[in-house]
Amino acid sequence: MMDELLSLSVQTSAPMARARQRPAMTVMEPPTAWRDPENESPFFEPIPVRVHTIEGAGGVSLRVYDAGDMYGPPLLFVHGFSQCHLAWRRQFQSALGLGFRLVAMDLRGHGLSDKPRGAYGEGRVWARDIQAVISALELERPLMVGWSYGGMVVADYLRHFGQEHVAGVHFVSAMVKSGSEEAFGLLSPEMLALIPGLFTEESGQSRATLETFVSLLHHQPVSQETRKRVLAYTEMVPAYVREALGSRAEDYDDVLHRLTVPVLVTHGTEDRMVLPASSQHILSMVPGAQLSLYPGVGHSPFWEDARRFNRELAAFAARCW
Repeated sequence: MMDELLSLSVQTSAPMARARQRPAMTVMEPPTAWRDPENESPFFEPIPVRVHTIEGAGGVSLRVYDAGDMYGPPLLFVHGFSQCHLAWRRQFQSALGLGFRLVAMDLRGHGLSDKPRGAYGEGRVWARDIQAVISALELERPLMVGWSYGGMVVADYLRHFGQEHVAGVHFVSAMVKSGSEEAFGLLSPEMLALIPGLFTEESGQSRATLETFVSLLHHQPVSQETRKRVLAYTEMVPAYVREALGSRAEDYDDVLHRLTVPVLVTHGTEDRMVLPASSQHILSMVPGAQLSLYPGVGHSPFWEDARRFNRELAAFAARCW
């Protein structure tokens, strides 16, 4: 049932074995899972989405979604804590797909990717997952878009693989520190209060906590349908995965300070999860970074003001290639 919620697909025959590992591909018709009744355009046809299964670090199976212009400049979207690829629906089903190749992965432990125990503590693991996607899909100098916890995953990649093969970085409501007093100071009190419930295995407390967590993702009202869908994929992440992510102690100031590729930093002024001070910190660390604040918008500017977000992302991409 959850597979049906996330994707409708038709499996192609397996290709012949090659010397270089290739992703197992599923060809998709325009999926109902990507529909957004709150934001549908009367003149825009749904974009077909290609689905890949790629082997990440330690043999973990990663589900990756790929749409738009196969030969266009690649945008690699990395979602946040306890989310999945569907967070980027308003980017995948937009005019961005007419000029760019759009790639979104389910991080390990999330969505339809594998969820092993004990496989989340080292930054090198996350970095190798990202590299596996880039290599398997032959993404040439992708522009990396990291939302919330995804900012840490992008920074993991930059720390271990460098910026030489990256066109630019877009930090969106991003975390770049964890597990320290300074890091906790960049999270909202509402978010900090949820931490015990996010890690518990007790189903009743976990469900109530996740409902509150989902309510903090947006400042502007969303439909009941959207809230249910987001809660469904939020609940797919096991408590042991959330606890492992929350237990990491990381500081990426060294990574940020070395960045020379173009950097865009986006944040909603009404973010009730990661405070705008986190983006201000990134700005202070990266010479030449550009800041874009969204008044009246919460933790998900790409959803709450998708038109502006997509327009600014396209303009930023034009600076990167």
